[in-house]
Amino acid sequence: MTNAATISGGRDAVDGKSWFTHDRFGMFIHFGLYALGARHEWLKNREEFTTEAYQKYFDNFDPDLYDAREWARRARAAGMKYVVLTAKHHEGFCLWDSKVTDYKVTNTPYGKDLIGPYVEALQAEGLKVGFYYSLLDWHHPDFPIDTHHPQRNHPDAAKLNEGRDISRYAQYMRDQVTELLTDFGKIDVIWFDFSYPRRVHKGLPGKGRSDWESDRLIKLVRELQPDIIVGDRLDLPRDADHMPDLVTPEQYTPRVAPTVAGLPVRWEACHTFSGSWGYYRDETTWKDAGQLINILIDTVSLGGNLLMNVGPTGRGTFDTRAITALDTYGDWMRLNGRAIYGAGPSTYKAPNGCRFTQKGNRLYLHVQTWPFRHIHIEGLGRKVKYAQFLHDASELHWLDPDAEVDSNIGVAVGEGILTLELPVLKPDVVVPVIELILKD
Repeated sequence: MTNAATISGGRDAVDGKSWFTHDRFGMFIHFGLYALGARHEWLKNREEFTTEAYQKYFDNFDPDLYDAREWARRARAAGMKYVVLTAKHHEGFCLWDSKVTDYKVTNTPYGKDLIGPYVEALQAEGLKVGFYYSLLDWHHPDFPIDTHHPQRNHPDAAKLNEGRDISRYAQYMRDQVTELLTDFGKIDVIWFDFSYPRRVHKGLPGKGRSDWESDRLIKLVRELQPDIIVGDRLDLPRDADHMPDLVTPEQYTPRVAPTVAGLPVRWEACHTFSGSWGYYRDETTWKDAGQLINILIDTVSLGGNLLMNVGPTGRGTFDTRAITALDTYGDWMRLNGRAIYGAGPSTYKAPNGCRFTQKGNRLYLHVQTWPFRHIHIEGLGRKVKYAQFLHDASELHWLDPDAEVDSNIGVAVGEGILTLELPVLKPDVVVPVIELILKD
């Protein structure tokens, strides 16, 4: 019997990180000063804010309705098993009481640490804990102006860079990562975002591993949290001798599962409910229910995890659109979660309009496009011993190749084919799942 772990590389079984591939579904949270601007988390970059002009968000940051327990409960109710929060995004603002900067939440009107309650709330709900830490920092005085910096088009950008020392900034990052990985207990995932060594703007070079001192940084992470899963955006070597913990395609689902040097890797697609990671009041491209569920199915069917993002409001709440999207996941996962948790790709070929996930001898057919009465599946003839809808355990009938059918109105079943007989009306489920129990 082919199983999902074998297809997706089998690394989890030997490196102590099996929870990740089993759990399949997590929540990303982008929260920072940009929530007050409410028009994209790259607000400072897009509008080329100076540090002085951006200060108004720091001076007014007061997420008085922040309730980490509510965040954790909503993640768990949506079927998510882990959460990754932006401890520091590109704007440089820190959500904890860092000892190496004044640009932190405890110096805002809110005046309290956000990270400690977040960690405690996740653990209370049985969720794994993750941090996102930006490699970029548009506030730090030693971070050189470059292609992504808000002051990239300043006429004196080169002169403003004089005296900035990226090595001092790299030490600052190590100091902050040390705080994050020692002050809050066991941390399960850390995202470093992002490297761009080949992006040059008006003679201002990009940044990569030599700037971040990535070798030193990841060595520190491994020493502090040996079992942690580290994202792949440090610009470290990628080959058979340097396999990343986690490959992270963003805002798209790969056509095929990612590989490194032709070898399977642990991977996670990250997506947003709409077109922004941070809270965006007027953004209108919110995904509908089918898109939300199908992104999850498509990802798991290729052996990956889905990290779906929420951008809380400036008061620390999830807005009604985000809650509706989370409820969509929760309703579907409550009935169909066993086709996701612990499941992965199958060697069987799914028919058009469908995806397969598999867990042991249970094959899950996700019917993304509802057909009229029949689905024909190659390679499954005589191999199924029971079939049912997963959402209500109602039996489904099927025809094997040797089935006796009427020559005029019967269904022609070819050799090796399994033909499922479906109701004309689609069940009231966003994406119905058919559970096929295979013969031993």
